[in-house]
Amino acid sequence: MGACEGKQSISDMTSIMWPLKYNIFGINVSMTTYEEALRLIIEAAKKGIPAIVDHMPVHGLIEASRDFHLKSMMNNFDIVAPDGQPVRWALNLLYNIKLPDRVYGPELMLRLCRRAAEVGVGIYLYGSHPHVLEKLRANLIQRFSSLEVVGCESPPFRSLTEEEDKATVEKINRSNAGIVFLGLGCPKQEMFTYKHRHSINAVQVCVGAAFDFHSKEKKMAPAWMQRGSLEWLFRLIQEPRRLCSRYFITNTLFISKLLWQLSGMNKF
Repeated sequence: MGACEGKQSISDMTSIMWPLKYNIFGINVSMTTYEEALRLIIEAAKKGIPAIVDHMPVHGLIEASRDFHLKSMMNNFDIVAPDGQPVRWALNLLYNIKLPDRVYGPELMLRLCRRAAEVGVGIYLYGSHPHVLEKLRANLIQRFSSLEVVGCESPPFRSLTEEEDKATVEKINRSNAGIVFLGLGCPKQEMFTYKHRHSINAVQVCVGAAFDFHSKEKKMAPAWMQRGSLEWLFRLIQEPRRLCSRYFITNTLFISKLLWQLSGMNKF
């Protein structure tokens, strides 16, 4: 169970050296930190190098491990950051790499916006509902006054037609955005990002619930719950009907799969 090569076809022709990845349940998760991910994404955005970035919580890890097509896509992302504390713990347990913290999508989004405002990189917001996008845009600009939000788009809640898809790609590219944040939910955002990995000339960063959190549509778990890997409990209390079965199933599967991989009986 060793490290996987961190580079891929999108990056082989560039000077960007993406983080090494390690196999968890068949998914190659990046050994990275906030500082490294921030530096690499901004570097790629400034150089105009297309790249694709995702954040892997427990739920996403379990879903990808059970879906061959999704697993194949995820293993071709430039960064698959350990979004959940249990995912970071799994990396440390399996490979003794001593990652000090996870790389939480909503937090990385804020750090990227702060640095993008400092260096003049434009951002594009893609996903969610129109009213959420408008509040998100306003909140980000209020927080980072020099941030350039070069576009916002709330796509229809259905598959795009070929013409709509082409128009979306053209609109994003015309905006000259260096970073495109996607808040479509898993796995829709990952599928969109992977499909357009060669056609969108920017770094695409899947951040999921960050749109709801930073627009203030939903509350984020307190820092102490995040540090203690109890964010799932906070969200369960907020949305018990929607999340009860998800967390029961995925948390159970995560523990059993981790024990199985630790035993060395299955290398996935």
